[in-house]
Amino acid sequence: MSGSLTFLGIESSCDDTAAAVIRHVPGQVPQILASVVEGQTALHAAFGGVVPEIAARAHAERLDHCVEQALVESGVGLADLDGIAVTSGPGLIGGVLSGVMLAKGLALATGLPIVGVNHLAGHALTPRLTDQLAFPYLMLLVSGGHCQFLIVHGPAQFQRLGGTIDDAPGEAFDKTAKLLGLPQPGGPAVQAEAALGDAKRFAFPRPLLDRPGCDMSFSGLKTALLRARDALIAEKGGLTVQDRRDLCACFQLAVAEVLAEKTRRALAVYADLSPSEPALAVAGGVAANTAIRDRLEQLCALSDTRFLAPPLRLCTDNAAMIAWAGIERYLAGGFDDTDLVARPRWPLDPTAAPLIGSGKKGAKA
Repeated sequence: MSGSLTFLGIESSCDDTAAAVIRHVPGQVPQILASVVEGQTALHAAFGGVVPEIAARAHAERLDHCVEQALVESGVGLADLDGIAVTSGPGLIGGVLSGVMLAKGLALATGLPIVGVNHLAGHALTPRLTDQLAFPYLMLLVSGGHCQFLIVHGPAQFQRLGGTIDDAPGEAFDKTAKLLGLPQPGGPAVQAEAALGDAKRFAFPRPLLDRPGCDMSFSGLKTALLRARDALIAEKGGLTVQDRRDLCACFQLAVAEVLAEKTRRALAVYADLSPSEPALAVAGGVAANTAIRDRLEQLCALSDTRFLAPPLRLCTDNAAMIAWAGIERYLAGGFDDTDLVARPRWPLDPTAAPLIGSGKKGAKA
């Protein structure tokens, strides 16, 4: 396959409905011709989290409009496409199924090949789209539903070094915001409060740092914050503005220090491969947190490792990463047909032991 490829990407694994068009020309930087994302924050705001049934209905209503808009913005018609890539797992099954059924319908109508994409592979391969990063590289996927360290050896070769056994960091940020009466999504709200707080006031735990390996846990940290909040309320009859800021600052510092230490350990394992151009890439909404990003950048500087973080619009859920992952898989000879199924769980590294637990934004894999 030596010519250019133009792929439509479809993403509907959680609470973002997305479509994108990517063009790949060998020897050139890939082009994002269009990327459309419709969020559902307002639909779920009253419930304090994503409601799967509401999300699935919203995807069914919006997917075809997103695809149409992406095609219009890109100036590409269905006849100009070379393939359709769609998230076929892991995620909330109703949303994943909506995307898969739309992709199947388009494939049947056009005769185009369909490529099922692992949502996590989309995140993990994003540095290839944005920076043409060479294999192997270390990826920290840190978001609302997932947190994993992966060595990316190829388009379909992922070695998991560790992950969260309960809440993902983004989920912990959301729960912290809810406990403190802050708006959702919790990450930006907690970060804004933390910037004005005293990060040394409360002694929050650093879970699993006393154990070897790269696995993480954030549920106990959230519980520690809850107890500190309740103690302040019992003592004072409520929280002051400064109390809330200090709680956020201490929570954020604990998450940053856990991620930094676990990243240091992951980098040591990765270094054993003796990569010619060592690199750590991060993806997921939590990668936008400046306190966390600063610590990771400092680690990379100390180990002479390149640090990459895609633009925020490509860190959070989007269809451009799905289209690109579909192109990578297609170039490697992989594609599906209309027997493609939606999968709520789909581990990137089938040889790794299953992670425990499931976050509110999708099953861990």
